[in-house]
Amino acid sequence: MLRPATEEDFGFIRSVAGTPANARFIDDVDEACLSGYLADPDYALVIWELGKKAEGFALFCERGNPANRLELRRLALAHPGDGNGLRFVEALRDYGFSVLGTDCLWLDVVSDNPRARHLYEKAGFSHEGRLRARWRRPAGDVADLDVLSMLRSEWHPRA
Repeated sequence: MLRPATEEDFGFIRSVAGTPANARFIDDVDEACLSGYLADPDYALVIWELGKKAEGFALFCERGNPANRLELRRLALAHPGDGNGLRFVEALRDYGFSVLGTDCLWLDVVSDNPRARHLYEKAGFSHEGRLRARWRRPAGDVADLDVLSMLRSEWHPRA
């Protein structure tokens, strides 16, 4: 269900990031930035597919970190609210532990996105705290971020 992204996926990634449902919570980046993610071993840009159709994307950061942690960033679905969110997050979580071999997977979520936070908690992530006035959205306003994480010892992969 998850595969490494290629340059052919850039149009999909940018179209998903730019939808009104996603634009408030993630920023769109240009092809040069996306190419940088593909070239840099500290990143893993992945595409989530259902069947053979791309339905979402995400970016794993901090690969090679001495603490063996990974940040999950820029995750977005092409059709938010279609009932696939938990499957998407579980696939990303499992990929982080089983394929990328992390000991700690963490992410942040804008505090005014309770739907996403609930989804992450349902997938087994624990709330660690809030970073106040930490992220400037693409629209210019500043938002608080909630930090969530999961340790390998807490991970229970889907059967």
